[in-house]
Amino acid sequence: MPQPTVTAPEAGPSGVPRPSAPGRPDTPGPRPAGQEPRAPRRRTPGRGRGRTAARAAAVRASAGAAARAARPVLAAYAASTALHLAMLALLRRPARGSVQDHLLSWDARHFLSIAADGYPDGFSHTPDGGLTGNELAFLPLYPLVSRAASAALGASAEAGALVVAHLALLAALFAVHRLVLGLYGPRTAAFAVVLLCAAQPMGIVFAMGYSESLFLALAAGALLACRREAWLTAGALGFLAGLARPTAAAVALAVAVAAVQSAAAGRRVRWRPVAGSALACLGTPLYLLWVGDRLGRWDAWFRIQQAGWGTRWDAGARFAGFLPDALVRETGWVPVSTAVLVLGVILLTAAAWRGPGRRVPGVLPLAVYGTAVVVLALGQSNYYHCKLRMLAPAVLFLLPPARALAAARPRTAAGLAAGAALFGTWYGASMLATWPYAV
Repeated sequence: MPQPTVTAPEAGPSGVPRPSAPGRPDTPGPRPAGQEPRAPRRRTPGRGRGRTAARAAAVRASAGAAARAARPVLAAYAASTALHLAMLALLRRPARGSVQDHLLSWDARHFLSIAADGYPDGFSHTPDGGLTGNELAFLPLYPLVSRAASAALGASAEAGALVVAHLALLAALFAVHRLVLGLYGPRTAAFAVVLLCAAQPMGIVFAMGYSESLFLALAAGALLACRREAWLTAGALGFLAGLARPTAAAVALAVAVAAVQSAAAGRRVRWRPVAGSALACLGTPLYLLWVGDRLGRWDAWFRIQQAGWGTRWDAGARFAGFLPDALVRETGWVPVSTAVLVLGVILLTAAAWRGPGRRVPGVLPLAVYGTAVVVLALGQSNYYHCKLRMLAPAVLFLLPPARALAAARPRTAAGLAAGAALFGTWYGASMLATWPYAV
């Protein structure tokens, strides 16, 4: 009878036979075709510590980049605020109140009244029975946030309104800087925020008890969210902007344009861009419906606006009639300077569409927003001296000079930016101190 063949155990590296593993044959069975033996896993000493160090280095690099990006914004905010306050303190007339009184003049008093007492229950009339304006003409977001800020800080309503305006201005500058940084690079972004808060003629309104800074923060945030395709965030910010200023129609239009671009690029319609676009349209209409329900007339808000401030949509007819009078017949510096500066805004807005910057990918929603703000500001029949204040959040017309400064030599660009900031802060403070109707 043939004897079974006994296979010796496989020898280990030292020549000593390797012991058999329990429940495992000494001789491995046939390996499936195509399967290679696995190499033994080796632990690299310090591997976990290396990963932790890499993550820590990435966090430090990200924090450093954020700090570098924040420097121009914080510097622009600090310098513009100091210049505005210094110019206003220098030019104001003591008989007309303190610096704070100037910062809380005119429409700011209406916002403070809403924050303190809420909205009136009906129309307001003059002693002879004529219809006049009242607080229902002003949208609710800014006074509500101001009231919350004053309650949280335990401060006066005036302090709360100014704190909200300045915090919103900081948020707006960060959002605009980030938006322009992604489109044109760091130098253009830095000059854009300087021109926005300091050099444009009525940039002082961002430091006042007005809703412009809050509106700009929400508008720029919505545009930035569109670039990141965060559609519901863009819609929510657009909705809130519509509760801050009726100019938010420009934000809703920009969000819709960005959504159409996204659908065209992906060749399909997704629900989030559609929902974001619809949400961005709702803020102001809901408030107008609320006013109409409160007063029993669907056109109540429009009647209050026209009775109190002469504001209605006339497609720019009143302003078009003002321009030749101001440039040919007027001798006062306020109408003449307003006409010249508004024409400059129009030309720079056109330059933003025609220049090389228009070919930058992703710039179309910003261009649509800025142009719509200009059209809405100039297409109303209200006072000419308010136009520069209403144009302040447009941003678009600042891009051509910001790009020109970015392309110039550093010393030349710094000198021109400083000169523009001195002019802008002087002009705004002068208008506020000597021509109080400018806001």
